[in-house]
Amino acid sequence: MSKTNNTHLEKIKEAVHQSDRMSEEEKSSSVKIIEEWAIEDKAMGLLMEELQKISEGIKPILSELGWN
Repeated sequence: MSKTNNTHLEKIKEAVHQSDRMSEEEKSSSVKIIEEWAIEDKAMGLLMEELQKISEGIKPILSELGWN
């Protein structure tokens, strides 16, 4: 995984952990997927789509990070 993609994933994980818009279960599921995909080097577009399926609360987080 490129350093840039890894940096983005870490920022998303941090933002998810700090979110007050998501339940602890949603946070845990989101972080688990992020970590799995970081290992598997999944495409960032796919990551964003799948995270949005878990919780509507992730959309504002991604927007704040510049991922429209």
